[in-house]
Amino acid sequence: MSVVIHYILDLGAEIFLPIVMILLSLIIGMKLKKALTSGLTLGIAFIGMNIILSFMFSAISPAADAFVKSTGIKLTTIDVGWSPLAAISWAWPYALTVFPIQIAINLIMLALGWTNCLNVDLWNVWGKILTAVIIAAITKSIPIALIIAGIQVVFELKNADLLQKQIYNITKIPGITCPHIMMLQSIILAPINRLLDFVPGINKANIDAKKLKEKIGIFGENSVMGFIVGALIAAFGGYNLKGILTTAMQVGTALVLFPMVAKLFMQALSPIADAAGTFMKKRFKGREFYIGLDWPFLAGQAEVWVTAIILVPFELALAIVLAKMGVSNVLPLGGIINICFVAPALIVTGGNLVRMIILGLVTTPIYLIVSSSFSSIITDLGKTVNSVQIPKGQFLTWFGLEAPEFRWAMSRAANVINGDMLGIVILVAYLALCFWYYKYMTKRNLELTESK
Repeated sequence: MSVVIHYILDLGAEIFLPIVMILLSLIIGMKLKKALTSGLTLGIAFIGMNIILSFMFSAISPAADAFVKSTGIKLTTIDVGWSPLAAISWAWPYALTVFPIQIAINLIMLALGWTNCLNVDLWNVWGKILTAVIIAAITKSIPIALIIAGIQVVFELKNADLLQKQIYNITKIPGITCPHIMMLQSIILAPINRLLDFVPGINKANIDAKKLKEKIGIFGENSVMGFIVGALIAAFGGYNLKGILTTAMQVGTALVLFPMVAKLFMQALSPIADAAGTFMKKRFKGREFYIGLDWPFLAGQAEVWVTAIILVPFELALAIVLAKMGVSNVLPLGGIINICFVAPALIVTGGNLVRMIILGLVTTPIYLIVSSSFSSIITDLGKTVNSVQIPKGQFLTWFGLEAPEFRWAMSRAANVINGDMLGIVILVAYLALCFWYYKYMTKRNLELTESK
């Protein structure tokens, strides 16, 4: 059975998720032709988005690497991105145990009315597995690791409920939300965003991509913004003129293509969301239900990519500063286009470009410090499962690490069994922040409803 499940998961999200969505569509009563069309369009959207992402990463990462080399700073912990971490997670002997845990918790919470999110993004169960792998390495306890993986499922579903109205307000795609772990980053982004309400000048600045285009004309176009930012990144990397222009064109191309591919997500998901809503409302009158999906349906928003690319030189500069301070030794590379930050920042700020950049500057040190603190664990696990090749004298990590505060707080709390009593204090503080966040987002959702 495990061989079959591994085989299906190895197909990747672009194949696995369309299969799940086609089956779900047929179950909720969609006609075969419409179900197949929607499912295949979803798969095409994922493949298209991944192609553009890979294209942009191949343009940005070498420039970032050149920038760091030009400083002479040696950073021994390499950010390898999410793929090797996923490989390490799936190689864990207890990985498949997390599957039924996620499904059971979701169904129980739906039945009891504790969530309105049906999470069909089962491929990203590896995010729960990664948390469990880290906890197991720290505590040496498999039961504790699986319990915390279950807690993560609850957090993700509750957060998906909180974010649904905000997500619809930005994307206009009905009946969907995002239960991805990266969205738990909102718990710390929201209070920082709230503090910005009291900063003169910033509290009045409300720039999104559309308003930017109106204010600065041609310089607000995706192609021009991408070209300029790409050229700056390449210049920081010490590229020659040809290299600068090539990188600039590649980034400009990516920013133009992202919204085009994002339209496919709406085309695929809208009929499925409508059918799912009708199906569930017939059986649970008076309740709204949402389909929980992976983050790429947000990728059509220009603010995501403008922010992510603008932050690149600052991420590198902060990596160097923190390395000199001795608190991090991470070279951002594989995850330097930090989707794990920009996706939740888009929702928390309502697409306010200025605030997204400020939040990125404030929270980048968290990503660097936490990813650095987990590097020895991740490197040892990589060697143990032999899923990735690790050069001698180097450490592996993932700069993005999806909601690093959550994983760090949970790992410290779990380590209480090893005498880390500070973990209790950290957990209480984190839960207090979660309580504030719940009230804050509930109020925002109410205001959004009343404004319509």
